[in-house]
Amino acid sequence: MKHLPNALTIGRILVTPVLLVLLFFDTLAGTAWACTLFIIASISDWADGKVARRFAAKSQLGQFLDPIADKVLVLGTFVALIFILPNAVAWWLVALIALRDLSVTALRIVMKKRGVTLKTSSAAKWKTTFQLTFLIALLLIMTGSKVGGSIGKWSDMVLNSPFVFWSLVVVTIVTIYTGYIYFINRELADD
Repeated sequence: MKHLPNALTIGRILVTPVLLVLLFFDTLAGTAWACTLFIIASISDWADGKVARRFAAKSQLGQFLDPIADKVLVLGTFVALIFILPNAVAWWLVALIALRDLSVTALRIVMKKRGVTLKTSSAAKWKTTFQLTFLIALLLIMTGSKVGGSIGKWSDMVLNSPFVFWSLVVVTIVTIYTGYIYFINRELADD
């Protein structure tokens, strides 16, 4: 159990390019598999932390790789969606999300050099929940659009409506706000 959290984290990094390639196939099978892999990777994000805490299997490598794996998965998927759904997923919103993540990562590095670990805030966990929920819902709707029939028509209607854009605006606002909290509070951990 000691190495399981790191294995899950590394697995999340390795599965991301596969799901991104599948998304670009633009077929029912490709989109459905990409969606499935994204959901599994999202669950592994929750599972690796749970296992690490339960079995006291925290490691320096895990603390370093976990946020990177999250960023690779989430930002990689967001960037792919800019090209796949350019009318719904605005590049500048994704750029703001990426800028927030890079800024917090830079803050973590600076604090680590000072010998202090920047604790993940509860607000940042909400950010992750918003991002993963948005992406899973969007991938499910994209899969539905490939099915045809009434499910396909409904999914196409949602994809072509302002709903996706405005949902991403909300996700971006939550993301930026949680970054702001890090820079204002700089919640520090003892461990």
